[in-house]
Amino acid sequence: MHEIDIKAVQAASDTILMDDFVRQNESFILRCASFTVHRFVTKSDDEWSVALLAFSQAVRDYSMDKGGFIGFSKLVIRRKLIDYIRTQSKHSLETSVNPSALDGDFDEDHEDIAIRTAVLEQIERTPDNSLKLEIEAANQIFSTYGFSFYDLASCSPKAEKTKKACAKAAAYIIRNPLIASEMMSTKLLPVKLIEKNSNIPRKIIERHRKYIIAAVEIMTGDYPFLAEYMRFIREELDR
Repeated sequence: MHEIDIKAVQAASDTILMDDFVRQNESFILRCASFTVHRFVTKSDDEWSVALLAFSQAVRDYSMDKGGFIGFSKLVIRRKLIDYIRTQSKHSLETSVNPSALDGDFDEDHEDIAIRTAVLEQIERTPDNSLKLEIEAANQIFSTYGFSFYDLASCSPKAEKTKKACAKAAAYIIRNPLIASEMMSTKLLPVKLIEKNSNIPRKIIERHRKYIIAAVEIMTGDYPFLAEYMRFIREELDR
């Protein structure tokens, strides 16, 4: 147990302590915001206000059984900022990615033009362009790992056995917030940890690295529409 964890718990029930705690962690909040939106954030930016409110919420929602406060608050700030980016988006997303690729049902024999048409039609049928905005927000996150939504079409598992193995790998990370936070900070998939604790062959983990990362980001973020495409991940988490 760290001192900051104790302070967070105490601040949750004391307004004066809360104000002091927030002031003491302003630099941390700004760093988290800057890291999430991939640019320098100052107190004059809207992202600062979003991150500040998210940090305050993290303090109120935090408990010792959720791991360290730092990792927990990073996740809360990140989720709120992603939601902000998604809802503030004003531009149409042009994408060649079929969301069904998330569940490994992508047909590699389709021509690109057919994929584009199907995706755009599906996006337009979604109320309020929510799916479009989710894809745009998620794509920004994926770019920090060096891949995009389009890459998921070729790296998603096809065989049911492999889908279940990848789902198990993603679920292991999701169930361990500190490991998830480390992955999001370093932009590296903890292959050795997954192999050791999930008994999944290293070859499968490495081959489907992008898919596993995408699954973790989607299932821990605010992507209700995209999460619906990840049936195997949801089933594994429900076990």
